[in-house]
Amino acid sequence: MNTAALREVIQRALQHEAASAQLTRILETQVASLHPAIRLPAEDAQGVLARFIAAYVEQVPDVLDAAANVAREAGIESRIKPVLRVAEQFFLQPPALMVGHNGLEGLLDEAYLAHRLVEEVNDRYIVHFGQPLIPLDTTVANLIAHHLIGEPFANQLDEAVHHAVDGLLDEEVFSLPSAQAYRQQLHDPKVEEAWKRWPCMSGQLGVELQLNQGQREAG
Repeated sequence: MNTAALREVIQRALQHEAASAQLTRILETQVASLHPAIRLPAEDAQGVLARFIAAYVEQVPDVLDAAANVAREAGIESRIKPVLRVAEQFFLQPPALMVGHNGLEGLLDEAYLAHRLVEEVNDRYIVHFGQPLIPLDTTVANLIAHHLIGEPFANQLDEAVHHAVDGLLDEEVFSLPSAQAYRQQLHDPKVEEAWKRWPCMSGQLGVELQLNQGQREAG
């Protein structure tokens, strides 16, 4: 994994945003028209959203490093690393459909691809092990990012993720002896305690998704 290169790309985007305020200007026009399910604080909603996007992007290298470390501990690094490298390449060599998406706004698209890729791997781990590959819950954060990116483009990104995972991660990886041995370690109190330090990302960042908002408003 070359997450150091990812961190450099992200820092350049953050510096570009600090100098140009490009994303901030875009958010000025978007905050009022956000999906009603996205819940922001009454005060400084635009600032909270900007910080959410920056942190969502900045977390990608940490999430990939954590996933690679757990895969190594589980003895299935050779099977998982190719998937994580796809997420890495989304940043370093973005797919053709990302052309024209620049700065921090552009990295939101690439961060969404990377986080969704890890989420898909996590989902498969949950099916087989009862727990995710890494315990950071990005589900709500990914749904918020999906809304921010907007459809149909976000759906295209989802298709790219599904294609990558289906082509690289087969079911037999979970039946390897090393994977089965790792399954037995998951109930170790030390492991469970360590995982408690990985909270829900969106909750950390002050942005929530209220999926039944429309129903409440209609009621």
